Amino acid sequence: MKRSEIIQLLDGTHPKRSDAIAWAMNGLIILSAIVIALETEPGLPAELQLWLYRFEVLLLAIFAVEYALRIWASERRLKYIFSFWGVIDLLSFLPAVVLLTPEWQAVRAFRLLRLVRLFKLFRSLHALERLVAAFRDVREELILFVIIAALMLYVSAVGIYIFEHEAQPETFRSIPMSLWWAVATFTTVGYGDMYPITPGGRLFTSAILFIGLGIVAVPAAIVTTALLEAETNIGKKGKRKKKKQKKSEVIEPSETGTSKGE
Repeated sequence: MKRSEIIQLLDGTHPKRSDAIAWAMNGLIILSAIVIALETEPGLPAELQLWLYRFEVLLLAIFAVEYALRIWASERRLKYIFSFWGVIDLLSFLPAVVLLTPEWQAVRAFRLLRLVRLFKLFRSLHALERLVAAFRDVREELILFVIIAALMLYVSAVGIYIFEHEAQPETFRSIPMSLWWAVATFTTVGYGDMYPITPGGRLFTSAILFIGLGIVAVPAAIVTTALLEAETNIGKKGKRKKKKQKKSEVIEPSETGTSKGE
């Protein structure tokens, strides 16, 4: 087996072999997240704590072996080690290894760094490629709407300050404080800690709510359209690759047949 095939097996992208290994690794990552949550539960039985500890050691060994295999199978090892996924793979087991030693048991808060393993779930998801491609295609439109949203947040904070400052000097005592109201209103969350009581403030809030819905809905529609286009493009590329592979498979036997005849 070639080195590149080992990485394909771990990522679940091998063209001929099953992606069972990648799914098994994803399952272990999810189980690891469950174990981390259980460890924070007070009053666990000693026997259960022991089994959780043993399972954590097993996970550390598996993730360490995976990391070593990826380094060994990579064509450019340093590039992988310092890449985003290389750092994620390292952090998936290294912090827990340090915390297994007795002198580091006091720093138990750092055990939450093991949650970095959850990022490994994205490695084998092909949908992530489509999402990245979609954001790349519409990045200019998204930047434009981010700027518009920031401007509208500021204008909303100024507007509500003008309407509500005299009626509620403690709640809306400054424009920076009013920004919290603007964020809660634009996202339609409305915590209720800051709300208008004057007619002008309520009318202004009603207008801001409709504008906020539009600002949130338009980028969502843009990204959805880009996702559909990215999926179509990736599907076309996949079909082209399959056609090329079929042509190469047809050409090779014919060439060998002619050489035998000659």
